[in-house]
Amino acid sequence: MERAAKPLAIAATVGMFIVLLMGATVTSTGSGEGCGTSWPLCHGEFIPEYAFETMVEYSHRLVTGVEGLLILGLSITAFPLRRRYPELKLLIPVMIFTLLLQSGMGAWAVKSPQTPPVMASHFGISLICFASVFLVMRVLWETTPVTAAAARAVPSGYRTLAWAALLWSVVVAYVGAYMRQSGAELACYTWPLCNGSLFPDLSSPGIAAAWGHRLAAVVALALVAWLEVWSRRFKAQRPDLYRIGVWASVFIVAQALVGGFVVLSRLSLASTLLHAALMALLFAALADGARRTLPQRRVAEISVAAGAAPAPAPVR
Repeated sequence: MERAAKPLAIAATVGMFIVLLMGATVTSTGSGEGCGTSWPLCHGEFIPEYAFETMVEYSHRLVTGVEGLLILGLSITAFPLRRRYPELKLLIPVMIFTLLLQSGMGAWAVKSPQTPPVMASHFGISLICFASVFLVMRVLWETTPVTAAAARAVPSGYRTLAWAALLWSVVVAYVGAYMRQSGAELACYTWPLCNGSLFPDLSSPGIAAAWGHRLAAVVALALVAWLEVWSRRFKAQRPDLYRIGVWASVFIVAQALVGGFVVLSRLSLASTLLHAALMALLFAALADGARRTLPQRRVAEISVAAGAAPAPAPVR
């Protein structure tokens, strides 16, 4: 089962990343109504007549369907491994539930147009689904799992910060998706200042959403930078967390710069897709980092059974 689950995990991770980007393409090109109000068929047909919006929307549905089969296969092959890899007991249900939830929300939006807050949550759920599939892949392919001693080398404060950064990234993603769904992407038409001001007039809901998204992004940038700097203090014991901190810093800085290009290019398709891609990679990196601050029981139990030496005191 493990030999089958590993390649399926890679395929499902790549597939979910494509699904996420295709969903962003649907939003960016205004193709949400490309198939009318019919679902899962398009205009009531299995092969509809060609139109750009129809092609974008229907291809998104087809790829999502293929991804559903990949996740089903991954779940079937990975489920028997849950005792060897206890993390799978949570990740597999989350993976299945979020895929079904985002598919259901997509169908709901087609049948009955939804408000921006509801549509914004669709992107957040897609991020969680992608991260859960990515983590299943990471668990299955992990060659150096976290030992109990290595887990104790991580300060409790760092663990709290890692989970806080992960949760805050959800807030940043949601506010950004809300801004996109409400048509407020260019409410702040200059960058990095908002309409040439550090503190613009927030009486307009659009400007408030756009400025709030930038403020939330700055906070996220500070949290990720803090994670990287702090991880250097126990880099020798936990080089994995240091590497994740570096990658997360690269992703969030790149995303901030691309976010500026989104505004300056007046919502070019390439910039909006790259912005969504970097958000997905950032979220996956933070999720992996938060997961790895926790002890993995399969190794901890082995260490205890083998009479491992006590771990050194945590670095403060």
